[in-house]
Amino acid sequence: MIQKFEFHETMIPGLIEVTPFNADDIRGCFTKDYSKEVFEQNGIHYDLAEVFYTTSHKGVIRALHFQRVKQQPKLVRCIYGHVYDVVVDLRKDSPAFKKWLGFDLIGEKHNEILVPAGCAHGYLVLEPSIVSYKCSEKFYGEYDGGIKWNDPDINVKWPLEKIGGIEHLILADKDKSLPTWAEFEKQYGAF
Repeated sequence: MIQKFEFHETMIPGLIEVTPFNADDIRGCFTKDYSKEVFEQNGIHYDLAEVFYTTSHKGVIRALHFQRVKQQPKLVRCIYGHVYDVVVDLRKDSPAFKKWLGFDLIGEKHNEILVPAGCAHGYLVLEPSIVSYKCSEKFYGEYDGGIKWNDPDINVKWPLEKIGGIEHLILADKDKSLPTWAEFEKQYGAF
């Protein structure tokens, strides 16, 4: 079976759900998750600067991250496993300011999202997973930022019951010490 590229706009401006090209046969499958030509034919101008991967255990939460300066639009796909991926619009001039959307990114489905600049991004790992990030800006550690995964003003509804509850969360020290959105906005302003 052959699945052609599909692009679906969301209520967050610039956040696009992407179904990549995928061809299945008796050997397995062939997936093309980015094509500059196909993206541009669909009105999406996106250039790659770097690609990286994360490997995570069930219960890991990586959230909610962004670059304060030289923001990093990214094409995100779970290539193995299952993650609940969240995008929060932090652009003050956006009609979706402080709104969030969640997506089940599943390796076997090959689905992905294109996250625009000005948005925070993160995910909860529901099965051991490998996630691919295709970024249009390189990573700058000095501009690395984020807000707490459980910020009360954003109020993301994480599916914690799928990992056995909050007591099974695995967070890096960096993520434990992230500020709330109110604290971040007071210190740095907004996007």
